[in-house]
Amino acid sequence: MTALAPHLTTFLCKHLPAERAASPHTCDTYAYCFQLLVCFAAGRLGIKPSQLEVEQVDAPFVLAFLAHLERDRKNSARTRNARLAAIHAFFRFLEYRLASSLDQSRQIHAIPMKKTDEALVAYLTGDELRALLDAPDPRVIAGTRDRAMLHLAFAAGLRVSELVGLRLDQLDLRTPPSIHIIGKGRRERRLPLWKETTTVLRAWLAVRQQDGDHELFLNARGHAMTRSGFEYIIATHVATAARQQPSIASKRVTPHVLRHTCAMHTLHATRDVRKVSLWLGHASLQSTEVYLRTDPTEKLEALNTMTPPALKPGRFRPPDRLLAMLRSGKRAQNYAE
Repeated sequence: MTALAPHLTTFLCKHLPAERAASPHTCDTYAYCFQLLVCFAAGRLGIKPSQLEVEQVDAPFVLAFLAHLERDRKNSARTRNARLAAIHAFFRFLEYRLASSLDQSRQIHAIPMKKTDEALVAYLTGDELRALLDAPDPRVIAGTRDRAMLHLAFAAGLRVSELVGLRLDQLDLRTPPSIHIIGKGRRERRLPLWKETTTVLRAWLAVRQQDGDHELFLNARGHAMTRSGFEYIIATHVATAARQQPSIASKRVTPHVLRHTCAMHTLHATRDVRKVSLWLGHASLQSTEVYLRTDPTEKLEALNTMTPPALKPGRFRPPDRLLAMLRSGKRAQNYAE
């Protein structure tokens, strides 16, 4: 029997950051997955997490853990797949370091990903967006910061990790003002800023703590803003915006909805999905095509270029008596008539 803890520690603390050069966000996501896994194992097996052994984490156990995520934690299929991807990565790592686990690893690799629904993306209309951007009170420091965050998140189409991780040295307010973003997959892009966005950023920099962290946006304690902190900020201002624009209250507004809103508004303005992909920092156009499915104007243009089919008028004919009897189930009575 082989203890799990040493191999898991090596995987998370050395293999991912050093050998794979994974980002801190990826390392944190994988660590959280295994935190859930070992806690589930501890409760199921009645042992401490540090006593868990590799052989106990077999394919049936992993399947039970995935079912627990969906049934008890109410995780979506997409989240379930992300957890399974982390487990697959760990056992690929283990194959070359623990020969006895090879068969066990292959069984776990055989667990498939679940198919997920490709739902239409949610985004805000122009009136809803304006109500949200105007919700923070610029007369207080927190309101000045919140307005700058909301404006920048929308204008640049930033992921929440890109927004809260943005440092002061990535912002250039000289003419023309721009930001330098290091995005997903370490893809870099530089985006110009609107005059309005530059104005609210200057207002925030004028009141920002000078002795805090190096990140652009700080919380009340002078530390870098967190993902959950920005989610709370959005929820607070959505409630305020709903008084002016009630339709926004029926939508689940998340940081990524602001990114989708930027994409949809850019698509409406440019009619070019390639520019949307460039602006958002997508690796390929395939990631951007989801906005074409959401935009009805693209389908209307296709509909207008087509000639509707001519329908041939017909005449109603009652169904055959025998078929009607067979379909109805009342065979003896109907056929006798």
